[in-house]
Amino acid sequence: MMYMGASGLFAIFSGKGNCYDNAAVETFFNTIKAELIWRHTWDTRRQAEMAIFEYINGFYNPRRRHSALGWKSPVAFERKVA
Repeated sequence: MMYMGASGLFAIFSGKGNCYDNAAVETFFNTIKAELIWRHTWDTRRQAEMAIFEYINGFYNPRRRHSALGWKSPVAFERKVA
C-alpha cells in the first residue's frame, strides 16, 4: 500500500509473509473489473481513463455500499457518524 506523507510517497507493508497486504487493493480491482471493465468497451484509452475516473469518483467512493461500513455508502456512513 502507498501512503502520501508530508515529505513524499511511502510504501507501507505489514511484514514478510503477511497475506493481508494486498487484500484491499485486490478486492477493489476485482470489483472495478466486474462492475465496469468487463461490461464496456471504449474506442480510445482516454475514454477508458475517463470512465474509470468517473466510476471511482462518481460512484465507488461516494455512493457504492461497502461491507466495511455496514453496507452503507461512504456518504451515508459519514452523515450518520457526524
